[in-house]
Amino acid sequence: MENLVKSLVEALSGIPNELIIFIISLFPILELRGGLIAASILHVDLWRAIPICVAGNILPIPFILLFIEKIFEWLKNTRFVKMINKLEEKADKNAKKIMEHKNLGLLLFVGIPLPGTGAWTGSLVAALFHFKLKDASLSILGGIVLATVIMSLISYGIPYLISLI
Repeated sequence: MENLVKSLVEALSGIPNELIIFIISLFPILELRGGLIAASILHVDLWRAIPICVAGNILPIPFILLFIEKIFEWLKNTRFVKMINKLEEKADKNAKKIMEHKNLGLLLFVGIPLPGTGAWTGSLVAALFHFKLKDASLSILGGIVLATVIMSLISYGIPYLISLI
C-alpha cells in the first residue's frame, strides 16, 4: 500500500498537501489508512491530518449506504456487470464475518486495517445486507475512529520511536 500511496503523492504533487491526503482518503482500498500514510510522507502534522483523513473517508459512506443497490441494479444492465458481480461476491464473502456479531462485527471490520477491509467495503456489506442506517452509520464511524488510532500509531508513532533509537 505504501508504494501506491507514494505514487499517488508524486502524481498529485503541485496541489496542497492537505488536498492530497483528502483525495487519497476518498479512494476505495486506500481510505483513511492511505491518507495517514500520505500525511506522514508529506510531513503533515498528525493532529492536522486526522480530521482531513476522517472527512475524506466519511464523505462517500452515506452515498454508498443510501444508493449502492440502485446503482448496482443500473450498472448490471451495462458492460460493468462483471465488476458489479465481483463487488457483490466480495460483500457476500465478508458478510459472514460481519453478520456473526452484526454491529460490533461491522465496526471491527472497518476499523482493523487489513487488505480488503475498511469503510467502503463495510458500507457495501451494510447496504447489501440491509443494516439499519443508524446502526450501520454508527458502526462504520466507530470503525473509522479505531482505524484512525491504529494507523496513527503505525504512521506516526512507530517512525517516531525508531528515530529516537
